[in-house]
Amino acid sequence: MQVQFIDTLEALSQICKTFSDSNFLAVDTEFERQTTYYPKLALVQICDGKQLALIDPLALKDLTPLMNLLYQPAIIKVFHSARQDLEIFYFLQGSVPENIFDTQIAAALSGFGEQIGYANLVKQLLNIELDKSQTRTDWLKRPLTQKQLTYAADDVRHLAELYPIQKQQLEQQGRLQWLRDDFDFLSSSSTYAPAPQTMWCKIRGVNRLKKQQLAIIQKLTAWREQQAIERNRPRRRILSDEALIALSVNAPATQEELYQNYKLNRAFLNHHAADLMTLIQKGLQTPDQDCPVLPSYQKLSQDEEALADCLMAVLHMSARDNQISPACLCSRKELNALIQGRRDLAILSGWRKELAGNDLLLFLEGKKLLSYHSGRLRLVSPLNTLQNTENNRPEMEGLNGNQ
Repeated sequence: MQVQFIDTLEALSQICKTFSDSNFLAVDTEFERQTTYYPKLALVQICDGKQLALIDPLALKDLTPLMNLLYQPAIIKVFHSARQDLEIFYFLQGSVPENIFDTQIAAALSGFGEQIGYANLVKQLLNIELDKSQTRTDWLKRPLTQKQLTYAADDVRHLAELYPIQKQQLEQQGRLQWLRDDFDFLSSSSTYAPAPQTMWCKIRGVNRLKKQQLAIIQKLTAWREQQAIERNRPRRRILSDEALIALSVNAPATQEELYQNYKLNRAFLNHHAADLMTLIQKGLQTPDQDCPVLPSYQKLSQDEEALADCLMAVLHMSARDNQISPACLCSRKELNALIQGRRDLAILSGWRKELAGNDLLLFLEGKKLLSYHSGRLRLVSPLNTLQNTENNRPEMEGLNGNQ
């Protein structure tokens, strides 16, 4: 298959016109994000199984033909682990392409385990070993080497081979439509929209904070996110997570304390000390009832821990029967939440509910019981268990009598 390197608008328009008749497009991107908030797009690779193009956005001031192509809803866009790639398009266009197929998610439903890597999937399905030497390469440097170009081309060359194989497997298993909710989530703009007011929940150590401390870190984290967006810098280069925790736990009363007691860049403080102090004071003055609340979590009792073990057994049975990894269905944390009454869980929607969620609910409601027979765990109704007990009673009594 010939690989075309596209670095002029004329060539881009021509290749996009050719691709517009394709049923699907395998797509990948190379980007850099070490020094910026927004990813810097360095390369876009596209293949439809017949032709392959490497598109250089650094040489092209106008990517309109490419965007028009990728945003055609009739064409299936195939990615592996799509979220970071789609986030780039969200930042460029304010929305993401529709009609997505993610080979990583599809692999999980076909029994390849959770979050399988691209190279591993290519090895298992195509028996091809991929060169990984360019994984950490600088994609912004020009000219690109032949090794870089080959590596980039292989990312979509084999992706275009994986898609029809996975699609056929899922159709044969009757599971292709089960992926619709997952793929719709990937195509939703809300999945990628920045949410400054909720970023505080992701700070490590935030679970140790109380009331006004939580109010402070919420305000500081939202401010940091806005600064990162406006200045296009990584959020931790604005203010580290450790600094956010320190300012929330031991809130300075004055700017002098802020300068003296915290290891913050002096030039940074010269510009932002007043802003920080205003936010800290607002946090301290927040009434208890208006302070942010951490997601509630109660430690399970011993009986509930035992119940969680039983639910995990039910989950493993469902995974065994459907030949997929239990981790693809549900985590132990989610099972704990299920026991505590949560019902807005992934295991209770879509294909996960079909495979395991319904059985978990039936077990919790006492409508199904665990049974072990002939070396195999299974779920049975209480009535069947009672009938089996009654049928076996004479034999059991006879056995007991012989002892």
